[in-house]
Amino acid sequence: MRLTPKLLCVTALAALATAGASTAASAGPAASQLVDGVITAAGSTCTWTDAAASADPPAALTIDGGTVNSSLSCTGGASATLNNSPTLTFDDAAGTAASDLIDITVKQSIVTCSYQATGVGWTRDGSTRTYLNETFTASKSSGSFLCPGSITAEPGSASLTFR
Repeated sequence: MRLTPKLLCVTALAALATAGASTAASAGPAASQLVDGVITAAGSTCTWTDAAASADPPAALTIDGGTVNSSLSCTGGASATLNNSPTLTFDDAAGTAASDLIDITVKQSIVTCSYQATGVGWTRDGSTRTYLNETFTASKSSGSFLCPGSITAEPGSASLTFR
């Protein structure tokens, strides 16, 4: 079944929330409290643009799930919904960030699955405001018996760009 790659896309998207820099100047130009995201897995891609963040990195921030969902789209016939607004914290000196909880629901055909991941790590791409995911596993929180019990996102399969 091709559901697992699409669930992976959306789960990593959900991780959608992280970035970092100890000063705004050290991580590129001033941000506008917006974040775009991409995740690719097994040939499927999910994206969103212009999601609202409560602050600019490196300050701790929350990514508004509603604004992620308003432009979230996936290839291959899947749909996804971010069920929360993830909070992110940054360690600019280390070039890392972490999101608290990512809670996402994915639907493929008639199968609906929900997954949660906690403590997802992100690594800043050089001196940019783009962060790439570290490996993480999301556990099934609800859904059909056809849904895998967990899914793993490979490093770099998702990105968050703060602008």
